[in-house]
Amino acid sequence: MYVGAALWILTVGAGMRAVISHAYTPGLGAEAPERWPANARIQPERDRATLIMLAHPQCPCTRASLGELALLMARLRGRLTAHVLFYQPEQLPSGWTRSDLWDQASSIPGVIAAWDPGGAEAQLFGGATSGQVLVYDPRGRLLFSGGITASRGHSGDNLGRSAIVSAVTSSIIERRRTPVFGCSLLNVSPRRLQQR
Repeated sequence: MYVGAALWILTVGAGMRAVISHAYTPGLGAEAPERWPANARIQPERDRATLIMLAHPQCPCTRASLGELALLMARLRGRLTAHVLFYQPEQLPSGWTRSDLWDQASSIPGVIAAWDPGGAEAQLFGGATSGQVLVYDPRGRLLFSGGITASRGHSGDNLGRSAIVSAVTSSIIERRRTPVFGCSLLNVSPRRLQQR
């Protein structure tokens, strides 16, 4: 009886450790260009900062990133324009990409949601993980690159959100990079995501 209970406790403990480890293991951060890419489909605003969020339409971790983006947009109303670019695989029907995350992003005031066919824009901005955020000033200079959650799928105070608020409101850059917690943006197997 004691052996069975000890095995059960060890199994539960190992499972919890794996879940916690996954939640706090960041994805690959962007190799973000220091200047806005000249051949990007969208251009930075000339009178305010421009935020780009790269998102996978089936990544459950991105829901929390979008919640944090809503808080940022409310706080920085009129001082920041945001674009959420959703990766759109070429081999899948558009219905697969039109998820509740698209609806969530589209409902945030000041946010422009758009498709990124084949991940072309994500590649220009060096993004590899869903939830990657990049903020550029009106002259197209990189202010911030990173995530705006403290772990996978976790909402709440975080270094990324406070760094963006500081950079946009006071031009003081507290932190230029933070970890990004999300699914792989371009190399995720569509079959694996459909099974989630």
